[in-house]
Amino acid sequence: MGPLASDCLVRNTWVCPKYVRTRSSDLTAALTQHVELTTVSVLIGLAVALPLAVVARRLRLSSLLLGTATVVYTVPSLALFSLLVPFTGLSSTTVVIGLVLYSLTILLRNVLAGLDGVAADVREAARGMGFGRTRLLLRVELPLALPTIMAGLRVATVSTVALTTIGFLVGSGGLGNLIQDGLQSNFKAEVLTASVLCVLLAVVADLLLLVVQRVLTPWARSQS
Repeated sequence: MGPLASDCLVRNTWVCPKYVRTRSSDLTAALTQHVELTTVSVLIGLAVALPLAVVARRLRLSSLLLGTATVVYTVPSLALFSLLVPFTGLSSTTVVIGLVLYSLTILLRNVLAGLDGVAADVREAARGMGFGRTRLLLRVELPLALPTIMAGLRVATVSTVALTTIGFLVGSGGLGNLIQDGLQSNFKAEVLTASVLCVLLAVVADLLLLVVQRVLTPWARSQS
């Protein structure tokens, strides 16, 4: 077998260590962009979901808010990005806005479920101790709702890791750019390597958030 015949790049095999070695800079750049888009989108989504859920719950608009977010979630990513492009252009901003909108359905549902899950007698006991509405929210309701909120954050993060790949439509898809390029050129190693990295990123992100959840909710860990 000659050197060319044994070259996995020449043979275009799915598993090709040489591809990882020679294209490490491309892989690193794509992975870094993927992490940045996912992190920014999820953090913005959480920052929007928390106050929205609190306000909607106090105004008894939870059903309306969840219904609206669910409708947005059902819009195909291709259509959503196409609607955003005239306003934000072919940029990462388009991707972030789309990912934030998609994450809101999961985050809002879990924040509302967590707050609603706080026992009524706990709230009454806190009010009896002189807790006002804001203090009750910050010192009692949110801490008790934290396990449910963190569970939603984990689901939203894993979902966002997957959805970020669609950003290749506007040139900002992180690992999705490599997957799309590989599919178009039938470059098997590029498709498989980028796909595996995407799955590993989702697993690592979920495990990290699980550790954060266990650290922030020691009472839940002791009960379990």
